[in-house]
Amino acid sequence: MKQHKFSSIISRIAISAVLIFLLFYVMLPAVNLRDKNFFQFLILSVMVILVVNFLTYVKQFLTALTGGGMTVAHKDPLTGQVILERRSSKEKPRISLEKPLKYGFLVIAVLIVLMILADVSGLQIFNASRYRDLITITDGDFSTDIAEIDMSNIPVVDRDTAQQLGNRKLGEMTELVSQFEIASNYTQINYNGSPYRVTPLMYADPIKWLFNQKKGLPAYITVDMVNQQTNLVWLEEGMKYSPSEYFFRNIYRYLRFHYPTKMFDQVSFEIDDNGVPYWVAPTITYRVGWWDGKDIEGAILVNAVTGESTYYKKDEVPQWIDQLYASDMIITQLDDNGKFQNGYLNSIFGQRNVRRTTYGYNYLAINDDVYLYTGMSSVTADQSNIGFVLVNLRTKETKFYTVPGATETSAMASAEGQVQHLNYQATFPLLLNISDRPTYFISLKDAAGLVKMYAFVDVEQYQVVGTGQTIDQAKQNYRAALNLEDVEVQQEAEELPLSGTIDAIESVVLSGNTYYYFTLTGSSQVYAAPITVSPQLPFVQPGDSVTFTYSAADDPYQVLEWK
Repeated sequence: MKQHKFSSIISRIAISAVLIFLLFYVMLPAVNLRDKNFFQFLILSVMVILVVNFLTYVKQFLTALTGGGMTVAHKDPLTGQVILERRSSKEKPRISLEKPLKYGFLVIAVLIVLMILADVSGLQIFNASRYRDLITITDGDFSTDIAEIDMSNIPVVDRDTAQQLGNRKLGEMTELVSQFEIASNYTQINYNGSPYRVTPLMYADPIKWLFNQKKGLPAYITVDMVNQQTNLVWLEEGMKYSPSEYFFRNIYRYLRFHYPTKMFDQVSFEIDDNGVPYWVAPTITYRVGWWDGKDIEGAILVNAVTGESTYYKKDEVPQWIDQLYASDMIITQLDDNGKFQNGYLNSIFGQRNVRRTTYGYNYLAINDDVYLYTGMSSVTADQSNIGFVLVNLRTKETKFYTVPGATETSAMASAEGQVQHLNYQATFPLLLNISDRPTYFISLKDAAGLVKMYAFVDVEQYQVVGTGQTIDQAKQNYRAALNLEDVEVQQEAEELPLSGTIDAIESVVLSGNTYYYFTLTGSSQVYAAPITVSPQLPFVQPGDSVTFTYSAADDPYQVLEWK
């Protein structure tokens, strides 16, 4: 009887252990009392144990009611045969759930009480100054800190456009499109001194994973944010670790089982200076209460191909890491800093010096780092900013610039108003330094999501707008609108017709637009025609006869109309 009872206990322990492991395998909590998910995991684990024991007791109770007992084997003394005989238990069924339920629910109640106390310890009403100090903001000088960048280095590709370009690139690879999809990461980084967005491929479905997982993901996508050039970068050896993997090669599961006590923030995809793909997993610490005031203490870098991983403290992460801090975390900390400048009660009553971020943000590449840009507005003002902040997403260095002016949404509406007859949609602005003036730079996209024009909008006077089909043209019109002294006012050039035979023709990408440069037989003069002039341009060959109208005001001569 004792042996039977012992085996029953062992079986219950084994079943509970298997179920709890499966629960851990799915939830992936950090084995850390500062992790709220770990408390939830403990509560569910106790419930699993209670359910397993309850079902066992029910089985024993039903067996006892139907006769109970046990099956024994003995030898018939007359025939010598072995006989199996079930002997009924003479004991009455006595099944008690009192102790297991009592202790189980007591443990659950204690865990719930601890969670409530932890939540209370992090309430803003008790910790306003701690939430305010999660991020340190210093004053900056706009003209000094933000140099006027070359127009050829202005990023014109936002996330949505990058996704369209990436999908188009993958569609060109017929051998890949049936097996893989493109992940939605599109992390903005600085790569070899230029702003890029990068994202890996992912398995299209579990069947595709089954046939391809031995080789791994063969490539990743890069999108040059300046000239819109999109590349599919092939790897000598495929990526074996990613979110689209299953079992222990799934990047989240891989991180959890290698670093069981670490708490992770959003895992992002980046490439180093040599193009090697990595997963960057920032590790979390809490600076308010028990599990509030989330901040970053370091990062784990996982080689997406080999799985080799290394932990770095936040001050020691490699220079090529561009986004250690998640944008949403930074926005939350900026809002808390602006809200609690003078305590919790002031954030509700009076609201003296209370400010908030505007509804959106963008990224700016400065000195091989990526900065988050967002405007700051008073909580009582909806149409104007009191200034803006730049936050280094690798170091969290934050500077505030006092530049009163229009909000980003107002600037977007002003830019769209300049081309309202074309129904173009404005992207969220970038903040640039144009002649020591804070200026919004905006791309204008058509209904298909393609960038067609550009606009510069003055931050302080958002009615001052310059638009153009190229960045240089838009900047020139903007400076003219500002009546800057060094702007050369161009006389309207005469439009001249010309016919001839194409001698040589080449296509280039300038400021995100395709241009065709060509010469005519018998002349060395170079002509430039944007793709918007005529859809026939990609098909023009040397020897073709052409007729067009051009302006001689520029060098090279600009084609105005293709006939």
